[in-house]
Amino acid sequence: MKPAARFVVAAAVGAIVVLATASGATPTATGPAAVGPARALPRLVDLGAGKCIPCKAMAPILEGLKAEFAGRMEVQFVDVWQNPDAAKPYGIRLIPTQIFYGADGKELARHEGFMAKDEILARWKAVGVNF
Repeated sequence: MKPAARFVVAAAVGAIVVLATASGATPTATGPAAVGPARALPRLVDLGAGKCIPCKAMAPILEGLKAEFAGRMEVQFVDVWQNPDAAKPYGIRLIPTQIFYGADGKELARHEGFMAKDEILARWKAVGVNF
């Protein structure tokens, strides 16, 4: 590529970044390793369904964790009955399944079945994440 062409490409990329930032757009990622656009946080993904009894019992726990640890942990719920395609990348066998991801996006632990708040926090601690 000629130097002039490289400059044009670099300028175009720079302009896109500046425009995206100025418009308030934030980059997003998808899939199981997505950790978000801002500061990378540890992430708990709960895969379940709105009509599954243990999943329904976990809903207030997840909401509580989301509120209590806002800015320190990301909590995500994926309804595998409403959106089966979103669940495929996680390779789950049963619901509910909780997957613990480090701030780097790597899976640290996985649990199948209901999980109480104290068990979730103990699992985080066991994998080296202290809140």
